[in-house]
Amino acid sequence: MHRGHQALLHKLVEGAHTRHLNSCVLTFEPHPREFFSPHDAPPRIQNIRDKLMALKQYEVDTIAIEEFNQAFSQLSPTEFVQEILIRKLNTKWLLIGDDFCYGAKRAGNFESLVAAGKQFGFEVSRIPSVLETEERISSSLLRQALEHGDMKRAEQLLGRPFSISGHVLHGKQLGRTLGFPTLNLAVCTRHPNGKPVTSGIFVSQVHGLGNQPLPAVSSLGVRPSVESSGQVLLETHVFDFNQSVYGQVVCVELLARLHEERKYPDLITLQAAIQDDAQKARQYFLKKNLYV
Repeated sequence: MHRGHQALLHKLVEGAHTRHLNSCVLTFEPHPREFFSPHDAPPRIQNIRDKLMALKQYEVDTIAIEEFNQAFSQLSPTEFVQEILIRKLNTKWLLIGDDFCYGAKRAGNFESLVAAGKQFGFEVSRIPSVLETEERISSSLLRQALEHGDMKRAEQLLGRPFSISGHVLHGKQLGRTLGFPTLNLAVCTRHPNGKPVTSGIFVSQVHGLGNQPLPAVSSLGVRPSVESSGQVLLETHVFDFNQSVYGQVVCVELLARLHEERKYPDLITLQAAIQDDAQKARQYFLKKNLYV
């Protein structure tokens, strides 16, 4: 939910209120690129929980999740308008981004929507792209920043730190054995190779364990030193925290990447590396004058 999306949501809620309408966001599941090219689709930036939580912050009245399947992909622009916009959503005002296309083969565009609006009695508006240093803010630009571990750039595009939320799971207690107990969150990538949008060791902070976020260090990836299953996991060691919070929903913000994932030859070397990463994370917070 980058700043381009946020600008659209602000205008949607404001415009719906002015027109005395309920605001509604239409989204697809899965993403069309996952449906058409599952082996070439990029990793997801957000899971469905984080997407819904982000939308909730903007006080949208309704979120419509349309299943993107074979039948839906074959709807013509006219059928999309009649079936989705009119019959299902009873659209009176439609707000889109300036790159929005719809219908089979992306044949529909702003001009055809305006024509359909005149025919079926709904208004159509669009907003221009939001720029960051003369570049159009987009999911592709955000994904590129995350893939390179540029969390500062990602935060600029998002307007907030990149985050992952979920229920705290029971783990194998390896972190506790090594002296660094962790909160474990499963990460659903929806990618055939199980590749997350970003990975590595991060300075982080955790929301949901108290009134204020708590400082932490996190590992996001497949844990090559201790696992061979390829399962993606977010493991977070919260500093000076030792409470049982299994089943609780937390949100982990990744503030800065310390380094990429590494495979260590044994647990002693892994433990020393974790100690070093934790120390660097603490230094990060001290330098920022946070949590001191």
